[in-house]
Amino acid sequence: MNYSGAEGLEFGGENTKVDPSVAAELPKGCRVVSTEAHGVSFWANTGRINIELADGTPLSFFIKVLSKELGKNMIRGEFESMKAIYTLLPEFAPKPIAWGTYKNIPDTHFFLCEYREMIDEMPDPHKFVARLAALHQNSKSPNGKFGFHITTYGGNLPQMTEWEESWEAFFAKSMRRALDLELQAKGPDPEFDVLVPALFDKVIPRLLRPLESEGRSVKPSLVHGDLWYANSGIDVETGESLIFDACCFYAHNEYEFGQWRPICNRFGAEYLAAYHSYIQISPPEEDYDGRLDLYKLRFNTHVSALFPQNWTLREQ
Repeated sequence: MNYSGAEGLEFGGENTKVDPSVAAELPKGCRVVSTEAHGVSFWANTGRINIELADGTPLSFFIKVLSKELGKNMIRGEFESMKAIYTLLPEFAPKPIAWGTYKNIPDTHFFLCEYREMIDEMPDPHKFVARLAALHQNSKSPNGKFGFHITTYGGNLPQMTEWEESWEAFFAKSMRRALDLELQAKGPDPEFDVLVPALFDKVIPRLLRPLESEGRSVKPSLVHGDLWYANSGIDVETGESLIFDACCFYAHNEYEFGQWRPICNRFGAEYLAAYHSYIQISPPEEDYDGRLDLYKLRFNTHVSALFPQNWTLREQ
């Protein structure tokens, strides 16, 4: 049941064994009835643990398992991200239970949360963005800065989360981190030699500096960090929207929508229009489309770095 494979702790196949560290986080007196593979992940093993409480009530948990130091850091980043969302808006995310390290396999790490049966239909635009707007609007950076208290990971690659006073400065560092990772993954490109200096010297200042000029300011809002449609679902029991697989930090709220611009996404214009019925476009409004294209570039660059063999992603 770990990323490298661990005999005797596989999900499914009538196996009911879980590592003692995981068992310690389950309700006292419960009995594990079954385990099963559940969900899809490029980076981890994911499963469902079905238990029976002491009074006979059935209950399930979702578990994600990764190995090595990288896996440990990814697991911790996801736990802290989901904890931040759940603490602020518990109806919008499954409850995170714990993260930790297997007792019997010390190089293996787990993230445990409540199991919520979901369908992958697209949510009602207004219901979904009302919750997202509440997350952005009601969140408060602990120090008034942009960033997060630990490193979070988009896929298996780290994001820039070091605290910064200025959104322009934070985004520039975040973009630089994504470009460095992309170049490490795919090597140099002569076009980059021309485009990258212009991006940092002209484009970023032109589009982001006005947000923090002439008396304007940007509120650091808690963002999911990777909110494409596959990281959301509809709770079968309640019919309400849920989000998961977060890699949070405090950002300009509109940063979230850079992930809604790539062609693979399904959060269309109706979602953005609905969102802005709750939260207005940041001034200067005439830069809005340019800002979202800039934020999209950050997401596309990080995704290109995640998949070194896919050269189409660099072209995009």
